[in-house]
Amino acid sequence: MSLDKTMVQRVSQLARIEIEETQLETTARELNNILEWIEQLNEVDTEGVEPMASVTGHELPKRDDDVTDGGYPDKVLKNAPDRESDFFAVPKVVE
Repeated sequence: MSLDKTMVQRVSQLARIEIEETQLETTARELNNILEWIEQLNEVDTEGVEPMASVTGHELPKRDDDVTDGGYPDKVLKNAPDRESDFFAVPKVVE
């Protein structure tokens, strides 16, 4: 697949990207180079290769989902301009 100036202009319009008229030819050439590279990748034999989500194969350390703080409504609401019981009171915004 080869892109010309008209196709690049159309794609840029659809993508809402402004490309100057003087840059259309250069952009078309660069996009064609990218598409050629993708075609080269399509020729690589990947039979028997496991799909991977990360190249490192590591997982981030996970922590237990325990509540480690809280139960201090007086401290939390100490500077609140308005409160209702143990909650912040805010003006009604939806009628």
